[in-house]
Parts: sequence; C-alpha cells; structure tokens
Amino acid sequence: MIRIVIADDHAIVREGLKRIVSEVKDMQVLGEAADGTQVMQRVRELEFDVLVLDLSMPGRSGMELIKLVRAEKPKLRILVLSMHQELQYAVRAIKSGASGYLTKESAPSQLEQAIRKIAGGGAYVSAEVAEQLALGAMPGSEVDPHSSLSDREFEVFRLLAAGMSVTDIAARLKLSVKTVSTHKANLMQKMGLNNATELIRYAIKHGLADSIEP
Repeated sequence: MIRIVIADDHAIVREGLKRIVSEVKDMQVLGEAADGTQVMQRVRELEFDVLVLDLSMPGRSGMELIKLVRAEKPKLRILVLSMHQELQYAVRAIKSGASGYLTKESAPSQLEQAIRKIAGGGAYVSAEVAEQLALGAMPGSEVDPHSSLSDREFEVFRLLAAGMSVTDIAARLKLSVKTVSTHKANLMQKMGLNNATELIRYAIKHGLADSIEP
C-alpha cells in the first residue's frame, strides 16, 4: 500500500485528489495539509511514503518547504503538483529535493503514474524538465537571468512581479523589510533590471507573472 499525504490550500483540490487516489486499490490518503505549518506537522506525526505538495501555500511554501521536509525525513518522496507550467519552477523543485513535478492540468492517470514511480524510488519529470536539468549541469551553458537567482530571491521576484510591495512581501514571508529590500536589490542587479516596470515586463515575457493569493 502506498501511503500518501496531500498538501494544498484549496479544499476542493484536496477532495479531487483524494477521489482520484481512492480509485486506486494500492494507494491510501493518510492525511491532508492546508498550509506549510500543517505539512510539517503531518511529516512529524505520520508515517507515509509520498507527499503530494502544492508549491504555493500560506506560511512556509515552495522550495523552502521542500528542503525542510527533506531535512526532517530524507527518505520521504515528494511529488510537486503545481499550477506553474514554466520550466524554472520544476527545475528548482527538483534541485530542492522533490522527486517529481506535475502541473495541475495533467490527467488523473498521470498522477497515479507519477505517485507509483516516485514511490518505487524513481523520478517523474517531463522530457523538457529533464533536458533543462541536463543543460544546467553542463559547464558554460547559457541560462536565463532569473535562473541565477537564489530560491529566496526567486520567491521575492515572483511576489514583486505580482505587484506586492516590499512591506507586504516581508509580512508574507515572515522576514524583515530590510531583508526583503536586500533581496530585491540583489535580484535586480543579477538580472540587470532598473525598475519595477522592467521587472514586470520580464516576468510577463517569461511566463512568471502569477497572480498571488492573499
């Protein structure tokens, strides 16, 4: 039996995923989580095989959460199920410690296949993501400027692109305004951007301008 915990801040998404999993004889949902804090609680209190994780949740989320889960339980397999189709999210998730990456537009059969593959010790990514991982490992390979950002800088970049202020980002990420301002200055310099308008244009061009939920 493959034991699963589903982490997503939308109850309707969790219900849909539970329904898909319940139709598979050798899979069982042991628990759910609606935010990063609950994810860590489930990791500590339950024994399970696969965490199906949304990248964008309240509290600790994204790459930071993947790293925290891996630090707590190194052998736990993580399947990221995300709304983000841009390859950069998938590449960062895999580099952070996820075993697989699926978009929420994927067919239910792909979800079952992905869970089964990573539970068995394998990895589940698209051919495009595998290619990006391979290219990134090659010396002298050309990458987009946002690929050079740290995970925290990338998160701040996303929130800036969504129109959030430095103060709002600090509150959301539970960081000081000074720390967020430093991240903003660093990412602007790395990407060669001069102002917020250029940042937003870059985000739109590269498919990174997400709407951020409160």
